[in-house]
Amino acid sequence: MTVTVDHSVEEFTGTPRKLFINGQWAAAASGKTFETPNPATGKTLARIAEGGSEDIDRAVRAARTAFDDGPWGRLTPSERGRIIWRIGDLILQHAEELAQLESLDNGKPYAVALGADVPLAADMFHYMAGWATKIEGNSINISVPYMPGANFHSYTLREPIGVIGQIIPWNFPLLMAAWKLAPALTTGNTVVLKPAEQTPLTALRLAGLIAEAGVPDGVVNVVSGFGETAGAALAAHPLVDKVAFTGSTEVGRLIVHAAAGNLKKVTLELGGKSPNIVFDDASPEAVEGAANAIFFNHGQCCVAGSRLYVQEGRFDEVVEGVAQIAKSIKLGPGMEAGTQMGPLVSDEQLRRVTGFLESGRAEGATAIAGGGRWGDSGYFVEPTVLTHTSPDMKVVREEIFGPVLVAAPFQSMDDIAALANNSEYGLGAGIWTRDISKAHALAKKLRAGTVWINCYNVFDAALPFGGYKQSGWGREMGHEVIEAYTEVKAVTAQL
Repeated sequence: MTVTVDHSVEEFTGTPRKLFINGQWAAAASGKTFETPNPATGKTLARIAEGGSEDIDRAVRAARTAFDDGPWGRLTPSERGRIIWRIGDLILQHAEELAQLESLDNGKPYAVALGADVPLAADMFHYMAGWATKIEGNSINISVPYMPGANFHSYTLREPIGVIGQIIPWNFPLLMAAWKLAPALTTGNTVVLKPAEQTPLTALRLAGLIAEAGVPDGVVNVVSGFGETAGAALAAHPLVDKVAFTGSTEVGRLIVHAAAGNLKKVTLELGGKSPNIVFDDASPEAVEGAANAIFFNHGQCCVAGSRLYVQEGRFDEVVEGVAQIAKSIKLGPGMEAGTQMGPLVSDEQLRRVTGFLESGRAEGATAIAGGGRWGDSGYFVEPTVLTHTSPDMKVVREEIFGPVLVAAPFQSMDDIAALANNSEYGLGAGIWTRDISKAHALAKKLRAGTVWINCYNVFDAALPFGGYKQSGWGREMGHEVIEAYTEVKAVTAQL
């Protein structure tokens, strides 16, 4: 049985979607459009305006004017916070519509989009709305030893950076838009958002809700298009004061180079190859936890627990348990009732993941569950568990971004930290043990921005999120994100 598509969703996907610039829907300057497919079928879902450098320039200039001369900067923090809270309310009011658009465009199960992505997106706006009235500076008593007897009053102001270029990925399209937009708006910035070309629909629908909430024209602009054109133009634009990017480490490096022209500020949330560590004293729930860590969102998750390390005494039991779960997962279209795992997002991603599977087999890995494509239509890959792996294998070292787990045993507490940290990434990690002292001791040794103990994939708007090493710069969410979207100004007056 398939979930009935709402009339509003049919209307939205059936009408060519335009760019949202300066409070207006507009065609791309080139007149070009592109198709976004339904990943469950490969057939066209919607037609989208293909923004390019000229459209990015229009959007950036609208955001610049809105920041420099518009009413946004004149609102009181309380007024700004109420508007941002209203965005969260509107997301919840349109929850079913947004969840269906997300499922159709991304492939994830409708139930997951409705139960997790949409409420988390709304919560991000609600949480950040409260911060609007709590952005503060400090007074500082200074000494100035070369001016004896002088008296000064010094203080700091925390101010918005200006025009923010934001580029988001396709794995959590609505949620990533919320993670980016909410703090930028709370701190008084203006934004040009480029959604992933594979999944632009919920970002474009969100633009309409943002306007409905009362955000002034030009404060939020959404330009759909491709990374090498629209994304590159946004990262390099001289009137953009900061670029915030979530995506692959490879593209993150390109963003850094593009931003060098005017030395704009950069925050990056990049890839991962997260270790998930199960000790021999772990509870039985660790098996299901290890499976959820990798198979959640089809493995298309930057913190996916894709490297499973199990202490030798429990290795066969835990890995076999995860393999059994993998074999029981129901694959199907996201809008089909009962689907537990949908397709990968695109044909390109399908070819990438199956290429890794071929590489793993060639290097000697054994698939004890899955191992290949599922079905003959859509972009489905079987949930896969690989054993007989070694640290130098491509499937162990590189981010696959699909439902592929590599498993290996470890001997003791003494060697697991080095094994887990043997990666260029440092985004997430998991620890499963009944010994809480051991868990906290290991958590301190792991080079990762998030460590989960006896749980995995626990996210909250109040928790900072980001990575060590090549997993990125800066943090999303929590009070730390306020620093990422503000400048500090020191003011000193001689009395």
